[in-house]
Amino acid sequence: MISAELQKAIDCLQLNDVYLHAFVARCEGEFDPKYADADSLAFQSKHFVKKSNVVESENKNNLLQVYIEMGARWVDEESQGDDLTVCAVIEAEYIAEYMMTEPLDQASIDTFSLNNASYHVWPYWRELLSAQCSRMHLPRVILPSVQLAQNREKCSE
Repeated sequence: MISAELQKAIDCLQLNDVYLHAFVARCEGEFDPKYADADSLAFQSKHFVKKSNVVESENKNNLLQVYIEMGARWVDEESQGDDLTVCAVIEAEYIAEYMMTEPLDQASIDTFSLNNASYHVWPYWRELLSAQCSRMHLPRVILPSVQLAQNREKCSE
């Protein structure tokens, strides 16, 4: 069941753009993924809605910008706790931008940002991660077709 806040946001927002705001890809230390034992690596991921902003555009229509952080890293399975050995990292921050057809209250913006914006960003992240893994000779990663942000429950608190 969709909440009233979420339905109002869905009705008043139109996807305008999705674009990459920041990107990092690196191997740590002496790690060389081309010659490493892929079976000794554990894959970890992150997916968080960082923030949202309402900005006024030139044509006096408001835009909602939702910043979403995505990340992947490979760690040595032998390491544990604070001694975790990170071998490689790929991280990206995307902005999903929406045209607002009418003003929205903060509850609707927050609910939409935490629950729906990821649907629009996720395909771009899947493609970027897959291509970058190939370029860096990292183990192949196939992400599910849909994933919601790990911090989406915040809207219900």
